[in-house]
Amino acid sequence: MKSQKFNVTGMTCSACSARIEKNINKTEGIKEVNVNLLSNSMTVKYDESVLKENDIIKVVVDTGYGANVADTKKSAAKSDDKKTDAQAEFKDMKKRLAISFAFAIPLLYLAMGHMFKWPLPSIFHGDKNAMTFAFTQFLLALPVMIVNKKYYTVGFKTLFKGSPNMDSLIAIGTTAAVGYGVFAIYKIGYGLGHMDMEMVMKYSMDLYFESAAIILALITLGKFLEARAKGRTSDAIKKLMDLSPKTALVERNGIEEEIPVEEVVKGDIIVVKPGQSVPVDGIITFGNSSLDESMLTGESIPVEKKAGDKVIGASINKSGYFKFEAQNVGDDTTLSQIIRLVEEASSSKAPISKLADKISSIFVPVVITIAVLATIVWLVLGATFEFALSIGIAVLVISCPCALGLATPTAIMVGTGKGAENGILIKSAEALEIAHQIQTVVMDKTGTITEGKPRVTDMVTNGISETEMLKIAASAEKGSEHPLADAIVEEAKNRNLELYQVKNFQALPGQGLEAEINGKNYYLGNLRLLNEQKININGFGEKSEKLAEEGKTPLYFADEKNVLGIIAVADVVKKTSKKAIQEFEAMGIEVVMLTGDNKKTAEAIRKQLGISRAIAEVLPQDKEREIRKIQEQGRKVAMIGDGINDAPALARADVGIAIGAGTDVAIESADIVLIRSDLLDAVTAVQLSKATIKNIKQNLFWAFIYNVIGIPLAAGVFYVILNWKLNPMFAAGAMSLSSVSVVSNALRLKFFKPVRIVESLEGTKEVNETKETKNQKGDSVINKDFTNKSNNNGGNKMNIVLTVEGMSCGHCKAAVEKALKNVDGVDNAVVDLNSKTAEVTLSKEVSTEDLTNAVTEAGYEIIEVK
Repeated sequence: MKSQKFNVTGMTCSACSARIEKNINKTEGIKEVNVNLLSNSMTVKYDESVLKENDIIKVVVDTGYGANVADTKKSAAKSDDKKTDAQAEFKDMKKRLAISFAFAIPLLYLAMGHMFKWPLPSIFHGDKNAMTFAFTQFLLALPVMIVNKKYYTVGFKTLFKGSPNMDSLIAIGTTAAVGYGVFAIYKIGYGLGHMDMEMVMKYSMDLYFESAAIILALITLGKFLEARAKGRTSDAIKKLMDLSPKTALVERNGIEEEIPVEEVVKGDIIVVKPGQSVPVDGIITFGNSSLDESMLTGESIPVEKKAGDKVIGASINKSGYFKFEAQNVGDDTTLSQIIRLVEEASSSKAPISKLADKISSIFVPVVITIAVLATIVWLVLGATFEFALSIGIAVLVISCPCALGLATPTAIMVGTGKGAENGILIKSAEALEIAHQIQTVVMDKTGTITEGKPRVTDMVTNGISETEMLKIAASAEKGSEHPLADAIVEEAKNRNLELYQVKNFQALPGQGLEAEINGKNYYLGNLRLLNEQKININGFGEKSEKLAEEGKTPLYFADEKNVLGIIAVADVVKKTSKKAIQEFEAMGIEVVMLTGDNKKTAEAIRKQLGISRAIAEVLPQDKEREIRKIQEQGRKVAMIGDGINDAPALARADVGIAIGAGTDVAIESADIVLIRSDLLDAVTAVQLSKATIKNIKQNLFWAFIYNVIGIPLAAGVFYVILNWKLNPMFAAGAMSLSSVSVVSNALRLKFFKPVRIVESLEGTKEVNETKETKNQKGDSVINKDFTNKSNNNGGNKMNIVLTVEGMSCGHCKAAVEKALKNVDGVDNAVVDLNSKTAEVTLSKEVSTEDLTNAVTEAGYEIIEVK
């Protein structure tokens, strides 16, 4: 079996792609076919012994479209010089739209001017100027038809092939309207020549030019909105290619030389200096360093590397100098595999069958049949040719999908605009349409659920204060290139600590560091460092293990003899992540965490957030595979991520959602971007999709109700009984009314507001609890005889415990303690980050309101007082 990709031209709706798939599947030797409307491509798996490429192309051509074999071996440089088909299509659509409205608006003004008493030049007034009036309309309609000739070429081609689509209805209706208008011009000329002014008056009011032009202009507007979504995949792949270094420093015959990365061969020894990117995959042969692999693996903390360890192309060398032997080069590198996965996932993503296209597959042939039959029936009944023709045209004109063409794009346009107001960038109509069907949400951990930046979370001390330990540690780390150094220095900066002068600083690769401060040697690093220096761990082992189980990285702080404390660093969970997960589950959507991080960290985060399932230590291709597994179970999947490693999974998912603070590649590969990097906005996106789909269905109802009512009238069903015949102006009016109804209904989406199910339930519960508490306790924290209570320190003092929400690091701890100590009546306050509590010592009675206000102003929330 051979797999071949083809470029397909001429597709305008998902009905087109479905029709091509259907006809290709009928062909003997075809195993699998997937047509992608968004990228105008088709991937076919077929038996080479039965079929050839030209045979497949012929089937597509016979269906009414164009096809050619895609060149998958183009170099990046060549592809940069040529615009993609999607970009060219968008530019063409923009030009068509501008020309269409430039001529259609004056035409509409001229045609409707008499009816609404609009000012018009005298040459267009009166029966004597009827020819000028009619011929000017014809000249204004011609450019609109010419610039939109694609509707006619595709529409008539598919019609003659026996598979009419929306373009066929547009082509037949507008051609018939303009054709009848030309016929009317001849009648006007005949009437003027024979002084038959009654004929002149009749046919000067029977011109359909403005209907044809406005239909074409409005349909083109809808197509323009759809075309905007195309071209994203090629941009994403281009940015992925840009990540890889263009050159490599290779050591050959003892001489270092810089060569293009394409010339690197397996077995080459490559030199990487601090700050440089790794050009290809390989194994370190000399030196050690720490590499930032977050863009590829999702691991937020740079990884220590030594001789024998594998390095991945496009990762960044944070510190150190090393050499490695090239193992995977060219198309075999991890980055190249990611690029290929993005391409494959994007091309295999099935196009969404819009409801309008499904209806049109039945509606279009039925309307054409009714128009032809109505014309024939009236001719048989003895009506004049003009009467019968006007009946057929009236059916086509009132059935032309003006409102149908607006039904989806207007709702999508308002919906995407509303999304932007809520910090949600929706890049395609397909994404907004399918998001309401999501059953499983897969989330990346690093940078999505968590902040993606290590912070100090815990400090445990023995014989030294937290402040002093942090000052010494930050002083030492300030000169370090260790991956966790920034977190410790940042914490000291947040606490406004003045750092000490450091002497004899020494980085100990794979262990930590040693530094002399105030005449004393201090060590900061891992357990290996303590064992190497023969330093007593002093019972800190159990605490270190507990921190590690919580997904944190414990760093031992020691002097020359004993461990004095532990500083724990971790990538902390965002404030809104838990709420977002709860909201998804309240909506009946399963949440799965997918991460390249280690199992221990993933499990700690899973427990903390109450996620039912977590999959850890997965590579980029594994993420894409996991998404596919869920889809194979028949579930619609949304993927939320932020890194390059998430790009294949974002492309594979039914809806890819990228965090706005993430990489450009992730953003380009995704269908939806959360500008504020807030997971609650992903919940809003799903709710907005549900509201938009409901609105689209209502729009389709209004778009068709006029056809249901108007077609029998246009066909002359009521003419024999009631002498009712549809006037062309009424036909145009009905079309306009359906369009106004559709647009007006779509504008209701502007009033959309996200609903927080969990917050609403919790809010009701909290209100009830607050009322109950106030009834029982009043406004005071303590309603007991304060003077009879004392703590262990003696005196008229009392301890209370506050549960505080929102604290995550040492900075939070210091901020809450400071806020509470500033409250009049608070003698002392000690915060425990593990239990999220603050033990407050009171010297006099203090109200709940005072404590709550103090903590709230600091940016946190008291949720319980004991």
